[in-house]
Amino acid sequence: MRSGKSKAGLIGLGTVGKSVVKLWPRADGIILKRIVDKDKKKNVSVRPDDILNDPEIDIVIELIGGLNDAYRYIKSAIEKGKNVVTANKALLALKGEELEKLALAKGVSLGYEASVCAGIPIIRGIREGLAANRIRSIYGIINGTANFILSAMEEEGIGFARALSQAQEQGFAEHNPTLDIDGFDSQHKLAILARLSFKTPVKLSDIYVEGIRRITRRDIIYARELGYSIKLLAIAKAEGKRLDARVHPTLISKDNLLSSVHGIYNACFVEGDACGKMVFYGQGAGGLPTASAILSDVKAIASKKMGTVPDFFVIKPIDELFTRYYVRFSAIDKPGVLARICDILGKHSISIVSVIQKERSGTRGVPIVMMTHKARESSMRKAISSIDRLNVVKEKSLFIRVEEVED
Repeated sequence: MRSGKSKAGLIGLGTVGKSVVKLWPRADGIILKRIVDKDKKKNVSVRPDDILNDPEIDIVIELIGGLNDAYRYIKSAIEKGKNVVTANKALLALKGEELEKLALAKGVSLGYEASVCAGIPIIRGIREGLAANRIRSIYGIINGTANFILSAMEEEGIGFARALSQAQEQGFAEHNPTLDIDGFDSQHKLAILARLSFKTPVKLSDIYVEGIRRITRRDIIYARELGYSIKLLAIAKAEGKRLDARVHPTLISKDNLLSSVHGIYNACFVEGDACGKMVFYGQGAGGLPTASAILSDVKAIASKKMGTVPDFFVIKPIDELFTRYYVRFSAIDKPGVLARICDILGKHSISIVSVIQKERSGTRGVPIVMMTHKARESSMRKAISSIDRLNVVKEKSLFIRVEEVED
């Protein structure tokens, strides 16, 4: 760290960048020396290299998003001995381990509190507040867009398409919402949380991901009748020396706190071996909440309060998951159909807890909803594949994992 007051340079003046500038008077005397943005109308006199090559600037804040340019700026800043603060979750999920090792070698800090859950201090909470713990598990609702859609479907009784449209109309979903509704945004964030919590290099390809596109209003209703809510959950659990890491729609008991997380709010359950279970809850998106996290990193770096410790786990394949399942079939209403489905499930060692058979809905078949006992994921996939090949099954079957999250 250079002598005197720290000086910062900001690359990116979008929604979050403007909010950072707005909050900067709370930076405890740290000087924001230079600002640059891709839009030349906002700033024509400063280029990223002017920040990267300024010897007085010891903290570079990257808020342009994307991969290539952001990676180049962050890597260059670290190589020049500058600390970096970023909210770039996609880049960190792909290059975080490399950049942290480079920062460690150069004796500088890489701050990324804003990359997960915006204003919720989950990163610092795990890295500093839970430093004496071995993290056992993380259960998180960490994408506000997906949670808004599922909440609207449950509370207003509307379908997925209408709920997505509402999210877009209110500015909670992008015009192209793929990253959010297909689970990739949550996958990026879980990669960061898992790497930090379990001190383990986690590739995106290691994390099973499944989005919410196929969740229908019927599934919301059936889950509620069974005493559950459906949430897009990010899960990381240590099992011996293996790590279970996945993102997918999940049935959560109505009695669990996570089921009451609505709208764009995020929540994370973190369990440590010493502290037990903790909940981090708050706004997971927005300019000011994200800027709050950015500024907290800037101030922490200026106070020399960051660091990491290496350790390793082996990632557990999704096929080895052993859990209960909610399953929805759509089949022709005639004798023997249910028996054929049950026979296939039985051949794959999947036993049934309960069955709900609904009245016929149009010509697409009768919905059959089942709850199973615990079964192997690989067995469930094989069973569903066989069932879907039956000529009496009218549409692709849906199964949702049940997670028994303790409060």
